[in-house]
Amino acid sequence: MKHYLKEGNAVLDELQSSTQGLSEGEAAARLEKNGKNKLAEGKKESLFHRFLKQLAEPMTIILLVAAVISGALAIVEKEFPSDVIIIMAVVLINAILGVLQESKAEKAIEALQEIAAATSKVIRDGKQITVHSEDLVVGDIIVLEAGDAVPADARIIECASMKIEEAALTGESVPVTKQEGIMTANANGDVALGDRKNMVFMGSTVVYGRGKAVVTATGMDTEMGKIADALSQAQEGKTPLQQKLSGLSKILTFLVIGICVVVFGVNIIRSLATGADFTFHNVMDFFMIAISLAVAAIPEGLATVVTK
Repeated sequence: MKHYLKEGNAVLDELQSSTQGLSEGEAAARLEKNGKNKLAEGKKESLFHRFLKQLAEPMTIILLVAAVISGALAIVEKEFPSDVIIIMAVVLINAILGVLQESKAEKAIEALQEIAAATSKVIRDGKQITVHSEDLVVGDIIVLEAGDAVPADARIIECASMKIEEAALTGESVPVTKQEGIMTANANGDVALGDRKNMVFMGSTVVYGRGKAVVTATGMDTEMGKIADALSQAQEGKTPLQQKLSGLSKILTFLVIGICVVVFGVNIIRSLATGADFTFHNVMDFFMIAISLAVAAIPEGLATVVTK
């Protein structure tokens, strides 16, 4: 709902509230119906599970297969398995970087959760009281003063020279001067988030003045909640680059298999054509040559290069 395009009294009526606030009974009923005013906590995975998930990436699987094949070649040829060590080092570095990247996304969500205020001043049954911010509901009248953290998204109904710092939400470092009047929509019939001067948002801070506002959104329905949800989705989903790499991995798999088959087949045919002895040892030599070329075709460093 575009509450910033409506008069304050109209918003109060729409939310079935008033300047006297909600009753304790109504607030309790809304809290039970809509849930707590807090950002959802994502599922936390153990470091071991994250590490295993990184190893399940298509490119990593190809590298692991290459390591196994290289190890087999080293054993047969009785050579030092230097290729195996290099490939496994690449796999480990890639997996560790992937785990660190996921951890950064989790910490970003946790940082958003810590921004929320612990307690808030609200008006209920016509009296100002202090409640836990997570117990706020849509329709509550919150009282804001200099130094207060805004506990939820709300439409301003009273304002006295109030300025709010919204850097956590919009990136704007200069405090925004707020007002209680209705906003004018742009050509698209809306108002940019940073220009909604009759609204206050969860995660912002009052730096000057005072005011009152009626809560219009709580928890994950707030603008801050939408950011947290976007971070969570970004963490779970694959980036366009990862999707491209998955496709490349499939192509490489078919390419490697093709190289093995073609090289092995050509050597067999050439051996038969020249009348050479067709022994098991010769067949194994042909197989090892094919495998060596296949391993060489795998870009071991690609997975690490594209991981940040």
